Amino acid sequence: MANKLSLKIITPSRNMFEGDVDMVIMRTMSGDVGILHGHQPMVTILDYGVLTIKNDGEERLAAVLGGFAEISADGMSILTDAAEWSNEIDVVRAKEAKERAEARLKNTQANIDIKRAELALKRALVRLDLGANK
Repeated sequence: MANKLSLKIITPSRNMFEGDVDMVIMRTMSGDVGILHGHQPMVTILDYGVLTIKNDGEERLAAVLGGFAEISADGMSILTDAAEWSNEIDVVRAKEAKERAEARLKNTQANIDIKRAELALKRALVRLDLGANK
């Protein structure tokens, strides 16, 4: 399709999206990147963040929790361990996860995996950010 970008989003549990879109905005380890049809080929590591798909004047939002994106002449593929559409976010559960992670990080006496707690907090914050945009 002219001036459209072919996009695939794949997780271990499902093919989350496949179709032609106008633009994708994603969070990489270097910051946010916007991808349009004809973008220079590249591979990038995704950070935890909100993915925005723009098509025909509408936006669709998803929480993407890491992974890789490959942009080629044929389009774009995103491979991620976890992704959720905004309407799939359980805000109450995300708030509870945030509170648990914050409590773990505040407890200096406990023998905890700091990195794991930080990642849990980061996941919860992305979900809450997206859940607020429902």
